[in-house]
Amino acid sequence: MTTRPVIDHGRCEAKRECVQVCPYDVFEVRRMDVEDFKALTILGKLRTSGHRRMTAYAIRQDLCQECGKCVTECPEGAIELVPLPT
Repeated sequence: MTTRPVIDHGRCEAKRECVQVCPYDVFEVRRMDVEDFKALTILGKLRTSGHRRMTAYAIRQDLCQECGKCVTECPEGAIELVPLPT
């Protein structure tokens, strides 16, 4: 079963561990897209505002080899590998 990394933007604190640990250059950290910010709960908006709305994005998901390093290294537990729809 093939998976892809999915990031919970309400939990991500943009500490860059995923960027540093990923051997396949799947992630980048940047300012959160407006649509993603609007989709957050009130608590999520407050949390992300505390770190200037910075978050990780899996911009090159097609390069992911499902090693799981990003999942284990994320201090907030904001990343999970989710099965692709078949």
